[in-house]
Amino acid sequence: MKERIIKMLSADMEAKRTKALMSLDLLLTNPVGIGDHSTDDFYNNAIEALKNLAEADDCIDTLRRYTDGQY
Repeated sequence: MKERIIKMLSADMEAKRTKALMSLDLLLTNPVGIGDHSTDDFYNNAIEALKNLAEADDCIDTLRRYTDGQY
């Protein structure tokens, strides 16, 4: 059971990390692909993507630290 929980948590955070990286990539390389968003929406989306990336990275690091390298 412990391994399943660790696997679920790591998969969830890896997915969140990938989604944030994709969002940042889109915002940085192709901002016109965003469509009818205002400048404020663009900034908020960039900030949200960065926060999601930082949170995912922090969670992944924490999981590795406290599961004795099982992840």
